Amino acid sequence: MNVLERAIIYATEKHQGVYRKGRKVPYILHPLEVAQIISTMTDDIEIMTAGILHDVVEDTDGTIEEIEEKFGVRVAQLVATETENKYSDRPKEETWQQRKEESLVVLRNTNDIGVKMLWLGDKLANIRSLATGYTEKGEEVWQLFHMHDPEKHLWYYKSVAEALELDLNRTGAYKEFIQHINFIWPGTFTTDKERYKKFKEYSIDGCKIIGKGAKGTVYRYNDEIILKVYNEKNTFKDIERETYLARSAFVAGIPTAISFGIVTVGERYASVFELLDSSSISNLIAKDQSRVKYYAKIMADLGREFHSTPAGKIDLPDYKDEMFNWIDTGIIHEDVEIAEKIRKLITDLPASETMIHGDFHTGNIMMQGNDPFIIDMDTLARSHPIAELAGVYMFYRAFGDMDPSFIENFMGFTYATSKEYYDEFMKQYLGTEDEARIKEVTDKAALLCYTRLMRRVYKQGLELSEENAKARDHYLSRIRELIKTVDTLEF
Repeated sequence: MNVLERAIIYATEKHQGVYRKGRKVPYILHPLEVAQIISTMTDDIEIMTAGILHDVVEDTDGTIEEIEEKFGVRVAQLVATETENKYSDRPKEETWQQRKEESLVVLRNTNDIGVKMLWLGDKLANIRSLATGYTEKGEEVWQLFHMHDPEKHLWYYKSVAEALELDLNRTGAYKEFIQHINFIWPGTFTTDKERYKKFKEYSIDGCKIIGKGAKGTVYRYNDEIILKVYNEKNTFKDIERETYLARSAFVAGIPTAISFGIVTVGERYASVFELLDSSSISNLIAKDQSRVKYYAKIMADLGREFHSTPAGKIDLPDYKDEMFNWIDTGIIHEDVEIAEKIRKLITDLPASETMIHGDFHTGNIMMQGNDPFIIDMDTLARSHPIAELAGVYMFYRAFGDMDPSFIENFMGFTYATSKEYYDEFMKQYLGTEDEARIKEVTDKAALLCYTRLMRRVYKQGLELSEENAKARDHYLSRIRELIKTVDTLEF
């Protein structure tokens, strides 16, 4: 017998007497179905074997060590990626979210196509069964699971689909997976035909970096084309939304470059732009720091244009929700009283129907000749401009508080130049040389900025590293100083 046949016999013995949830069907049919799905994507017998064995450790007395001994190291490693921590000392209903989040970390961080095929095989088999149950029982089907909230199941299946998308979107198994998600949760994925095409592949070997943003890096591909290469966590749907926002902003009168295509660069997506002889303002300042005032005025004019442009019917989030999140995941851990004061300041800001960029810095502003264009549009929101100015303060002042080299690495020019740029930007944006007025608005922006940075401190959890604890103490000190004088965020 080959390894797959031996695995079928072993798994049948381990799952003997167990039935599928809500059905009088022997459980062994599920891993057999998973292996069959995997066989439509690959003839790698070890991945199919892992499909047969994927639930042995999680649901029987079998162990990873036993699987490794009987079926080899690679099969055991694949099975381990599909084996959740059961947290047997706590109710399954209580640990559902935690277990799913931990398992998704494994999937998102792997480059092993075998792991991705194994996951797709398992999740497709599961959602096939769920779709049948949903057809027969309707909303009552959710009572069969430890998690009764259908939106949580949607979150999980959607997260899996997005993690598998780039590598497996052209397989029949992936297409069927998406169809079942759309059947149970209509409209979740609305561009099926686009999702399944083979993307043109580009290489950035030897290409020059001309800009950086929170979501990706911009490269000069040739004399006519630039590529924005997105970070690993950005999905096709994220990039589609950015294209929609860029087009909407362009129609509203905002100067922005619009992608004419989505391609792949290795394991990541990229947008293609036709911009002749263009470079980011960051790069231009780095080449000639004597032109700080010139570029600060361009950015200030662009900022005012943004902040006076009605959002109209563009589907944009209210940035207040983001600012409240800064509080609830940061400062509230240190000073509840100050947290509530800042919350009230944000709440008291009048509702805004105008746009902010959300990631407004010189790395995201390209110059083509004398014309500026913005290329990073996925963070567009509705908000009072003070939220934007808080980001500007962060990029050009606060990021250098603890380590001036951080700004030098991010922007490409010195911290001293960065501070000079910020000061000139504020003069041009506010249209005044009045230092008291500039300080007044800067203090408001700084208060929001340090509130935002407190969230960064706690991003990895409540147990802080020595570096994060030092940053926490500095940011908290600045917040306590600023809250004494800031009684409104309006200006």
